Amino acid sequence: MPFDLAVIDLDNTLYAANNGVFDRMDQRMTAYVAKHLALPEEEANALRIKYWHQYGTTLRGLILHHHVDAEDFLTDAHNIAAHELLENDSELNEALHNIESPKVIHTNGTREHAQTILKALGISHHFHCIYDIRFRDYIPKPCAQTLEKLLKVEGVTASRSLIIDDMTPNLEVAQILGAKTCWVADQPQDNTWDYHVTSFHQIPSTIIKKHGI
Repeated sequence: MPFDLAVIDLDNTLYAANNGVFDRMDQRMTAYVAKHLALPEEEANALRIKYWHQYGTTLRGLILHHHVDAEDFLTDAHNIAAHELLENDSELNEALHNIESPKVIHTNGTREHAQTILKALGISHHFHCIYDIRFRDYIPKPCAQTLEKLLKVEGVTASRSLIIDDMTPNLEVAQILGAKTCWVADQPQDNTWDYHVTSFHQIPSTIIKKHGI
């Protein structure tokens, strides 16, 4: 592999989140905003989306503008029984096995949420660390300082790292730092990134094909 570390996003990157995981989290976040800010559901949902677009996470907006307790919000938002929606994925397990470099998760969610997802998919053993939203005081991706700190902790240079994500702003930050990038998205081919796949399962063969490994 032409890199020393793979930094992998969780939701909608490692697995497709159209199975109800995002829907449940969105519903719980909207309900939380409605309850704690005394807003009608429609207004709460609009504010949730606004903060997500503006700050990278709804939580960041709630902290900055409403002084919401971060842990209370995170516990409530991720209480979705994600294990009910996912099952062991042997093809994903094989794809991760074929990415021979060390691998970590970098998510705007919580460590507990990531652990639940990884266990349900049967792939926990591939990752030696989970960097969650608490890693840098609830500052979400995209953030160059957070990614730099992660790479420093891991003892690798950006140029020898591969960042895998479904969100292009996160990849833009990685690219600016000099990291290799892989966009996971069911979108037309985009040569902006080092690799572009429609499913995480395709990453090993895409890397091998490009580099003739």
